[in-house]
Amino acid sequence: MRFDLFTKQLVLECGKSKNMLSRVPADKLDWRPHPKSMVMKSLATHVADLPTWVTMTLTSDELDFATMPYDPPVINSADDLVALLETSLQSALDTLASAKEELLDGNWTLRTGDMIHSVSTRYEVIQMTISQIIHHRAQLGVYLRLLDIPIPGTYGPSADEQNF
Repeated sequence: MRFDLFTKQLVLECGKSKNMLSRVPADKLDWRPHPKSMVMKSLATHVADLPTWVTMTLTSDELDFATMPYDPPVINSADDLVALLETSLQSALDTLASAKEELLDGNWTLRTGDMIHSVSTRYEVIQMTISQIIHHRAQLGVYLRLLDIPIPGTYGPSADEQNF
C-alpha cells in the first residue's frame, strides 16, 4: 500500500520536474544567481538524479559520503537532464515494484565516516526524497525566472501560462 503511494507521488512529481528540466538552457549550465548558490548544471542534475535515492534507500543500509563519493553524470543539455530523470525514475519504480513492504520500517543511515547526520526509517527517507525533488525543482524554477525563461506550471498554471 505504501509503495503504491510512493509510486504515484514519484510519477507525478517527476512529470513536473521533467517539464522544468526541459527548459534548462545549455548555454546557462554554469550560471548561478549568487556565489553561495549551486551552478544551474549541479542543481538540475540533482533534481534529475534524486529518484535514485529511492533505489539506494531500499537496497542499502546507509550512505557514507566518506566512502561513496558522488560522481555526477555528464550533462550538456536539457535532453541529457530529461534522459537522466527518466532513467532515475525508472530505477526507483522498478525497485519499489520488487521491494518488500517491511523494508520501509527498517532504519537507514546518512553519514560521513563517524559523523552520523541522520538515522531514519526507509519510509521517512523516501518521503524526504520526494520532498527534496519538490524543493530543488522550486529552486530551479527561481533560477529560470531570474533568467527570464518561462516557468511551466506545477500544481496549476504559472504566471507565464495565465491569460490576463
